[in-house]
Amino acid sequence: MSTTFNGRAQRELKPASPEPPPAPAAPPEAAASPALTGWGNSGPLALAAFAVPTFMLSAINVGWVNEGVTPIVFAVALMSGGIVQLIAGIIQLRTGNTIAGVLFTMYGALWLSLFAYAQFFASEVPPAERGHALGLLLFAFGIFTVWIFVASFRTNLVVVTALVFLAATLFVLGAGKYGANIDLIRAGGWLGLVAGAEAAYLSCAELCQIAYKREVLPIWSLAK
Repeated sequence: MSTTFNGRAQRELKPASPEPPPAPAAPPEAAASPALTGWGNSGPLALAAFAVPTFMLSAINVGWVNEGVTPIVFAVALMSGGIVQLIAGIIQLRTGNTIAGVLFTMYGALWLSLFAYAQFFASEVPPAERGHALGLLLFAFGIFTVWIFVASFRTNLVVVTALVFLAATLFVLGAGKYGANIDLIRAGGWLGLVAGAEAAYLSCAELCQIAYKREVLPIWSLAK
């Protein structure tokens, strides 16, 4: 109380000096930038989360591993391909990377859909129609892959080619499941191995670039 009072007394005895003009307020973009810079690049995480279950499922489809181990694939599909990739995609959207955000969240939804179908809904589908159900799911995400491919030509060559192989994987594997054709399923498995390998390569390339502050593995950027 006394400090405030003495300050008032001094202002009454001494003319107040002109106050400096207030500093201009920061624009909204500048004010929001600290929140954005606190986020790391979730792209390598999302790519790794996609590559691991893709490799596992493709190894079963080509016949490297017995189908009896399929439940472990669905466990990884839930945690890695589904939840981790979905979170990483949301982070990409949060930091303004719309194409990567849409891509990762949708493929996270693909793995979550596969898990949910196998765990909760497959028993409700007549046995003769289960291949048709899986084929329909794979065809739907194959179509999505085509339109994200159309928007990918300002990313890099690895993303573009990975989407080509992924679309081929989904359509060929979908046809194999729909028609119960083991040769198409095996071919889809080989295509899936290539798509998974490209995702793993891109994840490693981005991690190396972050770690070493330079391009170690080329990705051939297409941005202009």
